[in-house]
Amino acid sequence: MSRFENKVCLVTGAGSGIGAATALAFAKEGAHVVVADINEEAAKETAEKIKKLKTKAIFIKTNIAQHNEVKKMVTLAVKRFGKLDCAVNCAGIAGKHTLALHEYPEDDWINMININLIGTYYCVKEQIKQMLQNGGGNIVNLSSAAGLIAQPFNSPYAASKFGVVGLTRTAAKEYATQNIRVNALCPTAIETPMIMEGRRKLAHNPDALEAAKNTQAMKRMGQPEEVADVILWLCSEQSSFITGHAMPVDGGAFA
Repeated sequence: MSRFENKVCLVTGAGSGIGAATALAFAKEGAHVVVADINEEAAKETAEKIKKLKTKAIFIKTNIAQHNEVKKMVTLAVKRFGKLDCAVNCAGIAGKHTLALHEYPEDDWINMININLIGTYYCVKEQIKQMLQNGGGNIVNLSSAAGLIAQPFNSPYAASKFGVVGLTRTAAKEYATQNIRVNALCPTAIETPMIMEGRRKLAHNPDALEAAKNTQAMKRMGQPEEVADVILWLCSEQSSFITGHAMPVDGGAFA
């Protein structure tokens, strides 16, 4: 039997990148998958790919920065599948500016905190409420290498991702005796649309792409599927004595 046979696994940010790879990886191991994203077209595409794997999937359009939408997401997931075993909170933004802290537009700074940190808090809060009713579960929050070390000229991203690590570790302590494990993942340069086409536009900047590769000891970009493999391990019983961990997936960058 696969590790996630008949488990119910919710993935936010499942329309692309690490979220999409994670949703598909769960499905390949027999899970029923809740595909949540603000990008309806992309997430529906992920859900259709999952259905072709002969397992069940539903799409729920969700803006994680809106608490009522997060509540609805969890409610609909449980209404459809009856429980919630695993939740992976990948939804977030990277920002659009490369500016020193004193120059960063205040509205954009606050918006990133609202999505990346407060949005993740809403997700963890509602997921834990349900898992307490289930009798347990596993949560993985997507932080970043920027949640472990500084990211100059992108201060709100670093602040939000450090916050996700703090949220993760505190939740892990609070619920460790209630069969709920909470961990964070901290990737470096992963080949996703957010990094290739987002703020740094690595797909169009060979020098920046080479610099990103060189931060890893392996001298290459990571792939979303490589991150998904670690997420599934953290959600499985193979990691049953691990909680409150902020795990780098870094190609040796922090070695």
